[in-house]
Amino acid sequence: MGPEVIELEQRLAEDVGVSFAMTCSSGTTALQMALMAIGIGPGDEVILPAFTFAAPLEVVLLLGARPILADIDPITYCIDINSVRKLVTARTKTIIAVSLYGQPADFEQLNQLAKLRDITVIEDAAQSYGATLNDRRSGGLSSIGCTSFFPTKPLGGPGDGGAIFTDNPNFANRIKEIRDHGQSGKYQHVRLGINGRLDTITCAALLPRLNGIDVAIARRQSIARHYDELLHNAARLGWVKPPIVRDKITSAYAQYAIQVENREHVMTVMRESQIQVAIHYPTPLHHQPAFRDHVSYDQLPHTENISKHILCLPIYPALTLEQQTRTATTLIGALAETVIR
Repeated sequence: MGPEVIELEQRLAEDVGVSFAMTCSSGTTALQMALMAIGIGPGDEVILPAFTFAAPLEVVLLLGARPILADIDPITYCIDINSVRKLVTARTKTIIAVSLYGQPADFEQLNQLAKLRDITVIEDAAQSYGATLNDRRSGGLSSIGCTSFFPTKPLGGPGDGGAIFTDNPNFANRIKEIRDHGQSGKYQHVRLGINGRLDTITCAALLPRLNGIDVAIARRQSIARHYDELLHNAARLGWVKPPIVRDKITSAYAQYAIQVENREHVMTVMRESQIQVAIHYPTPLHHQPAFRDHVSYDQLPHTENISKHILCLPIYPALTLEQQTRTATTLIGALAETVIR
């Protein structure tokens, strides 16, 4: 809790456009503390997408609440508002919407629904720092926003780290107490808390990176546009589905996620060519052994389909045009082989 922590929090709040920013030890910790500040516990239902990383589901289960899994929009891969509407009950207390792959979810409709039903919306912005919806920064699109500073994120630090954003002073005060063992002052424990602090040296490393975040995001967006151009003909032939960014949204492009058929063959060709590709995420949450007996869900057709076809290509600010062109050329060659077969 040195001066760099306070400086980073002030800078983050200004950048996101919120009243309060609280740093913490990881993006997962940010989600847990946000739920604790809301008062989530046994008997409460939390709606979240079935297609995402495990962290939002983990923290719901750790607090004894009941996770309800929603399907995703087949275009953005973010939580689907129509699926959410069908799942809301009198026990629904929170919706966690993940801004997946760098693109914000439909917070306009989510916030409207939540306001009618007295539900708190949390944005999991772990992959979307620097993205916007209607010119508002990701992290500041709902009641509470949570982000991650893991090294590979759009705003990456030297290790684990995270932050929570809000305009609500009550949430902010509770989160500050929860982060430091529930203390309102030294040895004054006023609520149940955890050790969720972010170390000062990490904040010192993040400050100069925050100075360059707009340039880094612009570079990611430029690389994504070039991928779109390189894959245009393959997309026209139906060989590949590039990502689509909705109107009024800018993406931080934490990943450049495409859909392909015969994914295993494509991955083999890419890796043999020493091009690293990744699947985020191959197994939906309701099929994970640790969770499948503890979640509720209805039909998840888009989650089931997309998890079988999603593939992420290399994207980071230092990626060169030559590397990007080789990636696209190798991908198209692998896709052509699958068509011939």
